[in-house]
Amino acid sequence: MSVLVGQTAPDFTAQAVMPDGSFKELTLSQFLGKKVVLFFYPLDFTFVCPSEIIAFSNRIADFKERGCDVLGVSVDSHFSHYAWRNTAVENGGIGAIAYPLIADLTKNISRTYDVLTADGAVAYRGLFLIDDKGVVRHQVVNDLPLGRNVDEALRMVDALTFHEENGEVCPAGWKKGEEGMKANAQGVASYLAKHARQL
Repeated sequence: MSVLVGQTAPDFTAQAVMPDGSFKELTLSQFLGKKVVLFFYPLDFTFVCPSEIIAFSNRIADFKERGCDVLGVSVDSHFSHYAWRNTAVENGGIGAIAYPLIADLTKNISRTYDVLTADGAVAYRGLFLIDDKGVVRHQVVNDLPLGRNVDEALRMVDALTFHEENGEVCPAGWKKGEEGMKANAQGVASYLAKHARQL
């Protein structure tokens, strides 16, 4: 598995289904200047996937408020994405979600981000936080049965923003509004003196 953290996010151009239901060709680099959460999921019309996709959509305002776009990717076609959007939630569909779903039918994007399963059939549940300069700052990859936590994705966006704005680092369990840590010996000692018992 490749570690892309610290590297420029591999660019790609692909067809997507947009929030209004239209088809559009998207290029990752068009999002430069904003943070991006790029997440991969195995397949349309499956099981854990709709819960994640809907959970991200339900929190899209929280991402937008942070200047962060969300992009979903699977190895399905844009036609399959469209059909799933137009299937009622009570019938296993996802409804009109509020961010683009990108088609990776050739599996080139999944391969480039090194999230394909060992048999190459589908993508694992990979998530990449990309900063406004196009650099990957966080990645996590879950096995197929393990759904992700949208709150954790938002926490990572907040942590990155806090670091960029304050130059401090974010200790274990850090949440927006909490104290950071100066990245030196004195900063560590000072932080731990106050918070070690709560970690």
